[in-house]
Amino acid sequence: MNITHFVESLDRGGLERMVLELVKYQHRQGHRCQVVCLYSPGSLAHELDEEGIAVKVCGKRQGLDLAALARARRMVSSHATEVLHTHNAVAHYQAVLATCGLPMRQVINTRHGMGVNRRARRREWLYRRALARTDTVVTVCEAARSDAIRRGIIPPSKACVVPNGIQVEAFATTSSLARSRIARLLDLPEQTRVIGTVGRLNWTKDQRGLIRAFKTVHEHAADTALILIGDGELRTALQQSALDEGVADCVHFLGDRSDVREWLQGLDMFVLSSLSEGYSMALLEASAAALPIVATDVGGNGEIVRNGTTGSLVPAGNPVALAEAMLAFLRNPQHAVASGRAARAWVEQYGSLETMAMRYAQLYDGSKECQTQ
Repeated sequence: MNITHFVESLDRGGLERMVLELVKYQHRQGHRCQVVCLYSPGSLAHELDEEGIAVKVCGKRQGLDLAALARARRMVSSHATEVLHTHNAVAHYQAVLATCGLPMRQVINTRHGMGVNRRARRREWLYRRALARTDTVVTVCEAARSDAIRRGIIPPSKACVVPNGIQVEAFATTSSLARSRIARLLDLPEQTRVIGTVGRLNWTKDQRGLIRAFKTVHEHAADTALILIGDGELRTALQQSALDEGVADCVHFLGDRSDVREWLQGLDMFVLSSLSEGYSMALLEASAAALPIVATDVGGNGEIVRNGTTGSLVPAGNPVALAEAMLAFLRNPQHAVASGRAARAWVEQYGSLETMAMRYAQLYDGSKECQTQ
């Protein structure tokens, strides 16, 4: 099957990582795949180049760019595309406009987040217009599907849930050896218990609230450190927050990393403090590393983290509750280990790349039997 994935770019992020893994898997299955980037190739594009998978770039400028749309049309047409799979709203309506009239078996869009953006009126209006030429709209969690239908963005007849998946077997579980390695890299005492998070440093991830919560944790458990993997526009402000809270010496900003798996293996706990979330790849990866998880109860987080079994869910924007949940795991290491093992077992059954790819294959064949577990 000839498949074109259409994205804004392949910069580092959960959406982009999911697209990369899905495309690689489809390529290994014998499908002829390409990725068309609306704006720029992004920092992850080289991974597909190395696999021999074409990455093409439209180079779109701001506003209506007819030349970029013409390039996109040629790219999709020359690939003899049978399935056009777009990702998020902007890429979708631009791709639909560019390919109007081209014969294709299926046009599928995946919305990767909750889509909550007060300034997105025009974007959603254009997106809804494009749904006339769309066979199926996939959300990555039930919470996002229900919310999009309630807000009139997606008609119920076209809505479907396909949770994200990862290559679970590529993740080794936590080990004392990996913990020792992290301690050496960060120049920490061997007994330090390391709490970690992964994500862009922006307001939706609420790392400011996490730092505030960690201050409380550190006051009760001095042998702790916090690492933040990821970069973004708030890095300087968050570093200042760590200074203001008096924990700068034990909060470590690692920036964007290509070795996230290795860092996860050396953590004692994973925390996600988001104010808004779709179906978090970071939570899936933390589960695969067999880490106990503390996450805010937003978006699809509760569809990954089984409260009391694989981790703890707390209200968003509540540093006190976040700190209490982290301290509970630190005070009961046996429960923390059991939660991590349960998380690994859950992701093996429900969060694999194979499961996700199988559900998309069903959609490509015209089936809507793809509801979440």
